Order: sequence, then structure tokens, then C-alpha cells
Amino acid sequence: MPAQTILVAEDEKDIRDLLAFNLKREGFAVLEAGDGNDALHLAGERRPDLILLDIMLPGLDGLSVCKALQREESTAGIPVIMLTARGEEVDRIVGLELGAADYVLKPFSVREVILRIRAVLRRGVSGGGGGHVLRCGGISLDVERHTALSGNIPLPLTMTEFRLLEDLLRHKGVARSREQLLDAVWGYSFEGYARTVDTHVRRLRGKLGPAAEYIETVRGLGYRAQERTRP
Repeated sequence: MPAQTILVAEDEKDIRDLLAFNLKREGFAVLEAGDGNDALHLAGERRPDLILLDIMLPGLDGLSVCKALQREESTAGIPVIMLTARGEEVDRIVGLELGAADYVLKPFSVREVILRIRAVLRRGVSGGGGGHVLRCGGISLDVERHTALSGNIPLPLTMTEFRLLEDLLRHKGVARSREQLLDAVWGYSFEGYARTVDTHVRRLRGKLGPAAEYIETVRGLGYRAQERTRP
């Protein structure tokens, strides 16, 4: 089985070299970019399995790179872990709302970064119930093939959107709190980041089109996938 590829987008060479060395030692193939434009080019050309993305990149900052990745169907499904400084809380929230899978605070331990990478890559291979097709109304989700349809129309979902929809469909008819969704989709709860769920649900509904009616808002709690909505 070929090694999974990680793109390290970091402008500080010492940090980039440290991450690349340790990732290779862990069995990953590594691509390196020193600015945002190079990162975007490599992502589109090489399609890495995951991107470690520094927010403060020259040329094109990390948030702009994240936006550009989500706009292209070929790169929208690549999970992104942001590397951020402790004072950049607003940027972290924006990054998560743009579809980043996780973030790591600088200064970081290499071991923590590798653990986060492995956790995100495991989440990318959906588990918990086999490879059957999940359905709700006109929505169908093939977990094994990682494809989603609204009627017969393919849905260009990001990895985060796919996992969010998967969790709602697995618990069809059950109200899921924002905290439960954060834990299920991102792997643990981000304190104070519950609004991130609202942003992702809004974008998911936008992609679902008429089938968005099957994702109900449960006031004061969260969301529920329901076969029939109340008038």
C-alpha cells in the first residue's frame, strides 16, 4: 500500500524541515511549500491525503488557501489541519468554518501533530456501521464509496460536510446537539466553537438544494435528519 502523502505548507524553514523529517520517519510521503501559492498549486497537482497549513503564509495566507481549496471539487475533500499561533483565535474559528478538520497551536510538539494527523486520516475513512448506503428522503450517502446524492445529483461535499451529514443520517429522527456533532465530526469538542456547526449545516443545506428540508433545526439544541418535515 503506498504511503499517505502530507503537504506541509509552512514558511519557516526550520519548522517545515522538522515536520518533514518526523513525518517521513513515521512512514508518510511529504510535499513541502513555503508560501500559499505553492501550497495551492501542489494540492491541485498532487492531491495529498492531508495538508498541514500555516495560517500566516506569505503570498496567499492560509485562510485564503483554505477557501480556494474548498472552491475546487478536486481539492475540496482534502482534510486540512491548520497551524496557528495562540493569539489567533478568530482565525482558528474562521478556519474551522471554512472546512478545516482540526488545528494545532504553536508552539507544538511533533508528537501531537502526528497524533492529530493520524486521527484526522482515520476520520476520513468513515467507520461505525459498515459500508451500507444511508438514506433520508431524497438524500443518499454511500459510506464506503464516500459519495452523496440528492435525488440523482452528486453532491460536492467536503470531508467535514460528508461526516456531518453521515452523523445526522446515522441518527435519523434523533435530535443531535451541537456538542455531539462537534465531537462526532471533529473528534472532540472545541470549547466555544458550537457556532461552527451552524456554519457547516448552512453550507450543507445550500448544497442539498430541495433536500435541505430533511435537515431540521431543533431550537435550543441542534439538528435532526427527519424523513418528513412539519408544515
